[in-house]
Amino acid sequence: MTTNPSAVPPLFTGLCDDAAIFPPGELPLPQAVPAHRTHRTAWYAGLVGPFLCGAGALGALLELVDEPLAIGVIVPAGSTGLAPALETVATEPRLRVAGAEVAADPGMAPAEGARRVVAAFERLLPAGACGAVEIPRGPDLPAALDVLAGTPYRAKFRTGGTAAGAFPTEPELAAFVTGCVERGLPFKCTAGLHHAVRHTDPATGFEHHGFLNVLLATHAALTGGDPRALLAERDGKELASAASELTVPQISAVRAAFTAFGTCSVVEPLDDLIALGLIQAR
Repeated sequence: MTTNPSAVPPLFTGLCDDAAIFPPGELPLPQAVPAHRTHRTAWYAGLVGPFLCGAGALGALLELVDEPLAIGVIVPAGSTGLAPALETVATEPRLRVAGAEVAADPGMAPAEGARRVVAAFERLLPAGACGAVEIPRGPDLPAALDVLAGTPYRAKFRTGGTAAGAFPTEPELAAFVTGCVERGLPFKCTAGLHHAVRHTDPATGFEHHGFLNVLLATHAALTGGDPRALLAERDGKELASAASELTVPQISAVRAAFTAFGTCSVVEPLDDLIALGLIQAR
């Protein structure tokens, strides 16, 4: 992989969806929107995906929009929340719905909850928008992945949060990645991937997965390997070296599988990639 000083390399293009308004960052919306504009016009703009906005904040977002903005609509309530969310933004031409991320309907088996979201996507998702179904952790996850396999939609998996229990173990995350790869199912992650490399947060003691670990674990799964060792790796130089050795076809395959992750800070992932020599700052 070659690093172009004028662009973000393909392994990282569009990798970071801007979730600045979500915990733990929780940047106020009036600050988050102009900050996103800055990211999208900076030299590293290629790293940055759409602005993620929760369904409950869409009304406030409408009041701040003064030029075109691509958004990802986050709907934690399940399939019944999708129509009201999309209706809120339907009359604002400056907002382009790039995607919708909807939690599998609660109160039922995850497979049935995912099935209901898929049905809602088929009825309501705007043309050109990507749909992702957030699958709850647990033993029923494979059945929910089976529902999404063969559809145009992605799986979404929570990789962290504001409590230690919100972070999946290495075997758990490896099983999700492998499960998606085996089904040819693209996926994205959300929460907890603040840095490139697996680490223990010194302030909270939480064990954070690294997004570079996940990228390389995805490559391992695609090539018949075991992702667990790569998810556990804490040596940034080793991970950076492995990433640099990926070929163009391998990079394309990895990013077709692991499409993006939501992060409340675009700057932290960028700084890590610069420090690891995987992106050259301009």
